[in-house]
Amino acid sequence: MTPLAQLLARRIAALGPMTLAEYMAECLLHPEHGYYTTRPPFGTAGDFTTAPEISQMFGELLGLCLAQHWLDSGAPAPFTLAELGPGRGTLMADVLRATRGVPGFHAAARLHLVEASPALRAEQARALSGHAPIWCDRAENLPDAPLYLLANEFFDALPIRQFRRAGEAWAETVISLSPAGSLTLGLAPPAPLAALAPRLTDTRDGDVVELCPAAAPIIASLAARIAAQGGFALILDYGGWRSLGDTFQALRAHAPTDPLAAPGQADLTAHVDFQALASAARPLAHHYSTQGALLARLGIGPRSQRLAQSLAGAALDNHLAAARRLTHPQEMGELFKALALTRPQDPPPPGFA
Repeated sequence: MTPLAQLLARRIAALGPMTLAEYMAECLLHPEHGYYTTRPPFGTAGDFTTAPEISQMFGELLGLCLAQHWLDSGAPAPFTLAELGPGRGTLMADVLRATRGVPGFHAAARLHLVEASPALRAEQARALSGHAPIWCDRAENLPDAPLYLLANEFFDALPIRQFRRAGEAWAETVISLSPAGSLTLGLAPPAPLAALAPRLTDTRDGDVVELCPAAAPIIASLAARIAAQGGFALILDYGGWRSLGDTFQALRAHAPTDPLAAPGQADLTAHVDFQALASAARPLAHHYSTQGALLARLGIGPRSQRLAQSLAGAALDNHLAAARRLTHPQEMGELFKALALTRPQDPPPPGFA
């Protein structure tokens, strides 16, 4: 057992089974043994690679998308340029490089990064030196100003609760102890659940539905700022429109692994329910697309061809493979979705019209 597994086993023995949300929070954020507090998760040396690390084109196109919507909305100044969960700062660095030629954009932008990890803040500071970022622990701490925000693979890491339908009730997935004392998945006794009452019409016995309690307050906070001040939020992640099925998963060394095998030493995630995010953002308008289709409409094809002209050999092969990985339906193109949130009176963002 890992040190965190021993702590969790003692807690369960004393207090009873814990929910998936409690388990995920401990595994990812425990101050001494949590995944994000003990290791660099990104890149070839980590456990997963995000789209900004795959190709500069991802951040460039999203940055120009934000900047064009800013121009289309009257170029408000000053405005908050923000990112949730900025990782190593790669995405925002590409955004800022791509938009440096947009008149007035950098002068009006006030850069804010929502990041709790001191280690990642240090990496972001290095990647964004010269841009004077301001860090916030929570999205709710962003300033009241026009908001132009990116969130790439942020919501998939928020803890979920998972329920299996049993008649007119729902049995919650819990972490308990096996007779041998190891962590194991189980089900709590079924009970009615008001939050899932609407799902009785589109599910059957045995179907699994997941909820992310932490997502709605974050989205509501962002939506309140955009509704009052204007702006645009662009969220990209893997998932779909309406939760259905067991998507709780773990990744270690770029390969799937048992989520209970090594608590604190693997990344835990679940698919994002984009319908739930859009509902939490009311009264904002929402615009929805696959990642592949969005990047295609934003011009990844011509941009890829332009970059390819100066490449040869392995560098060219890697570049073409990166473009395919971001957009192809059998890779990230269909699995990853994009949700844009705007005021109803504002124009649709580029790529979503």
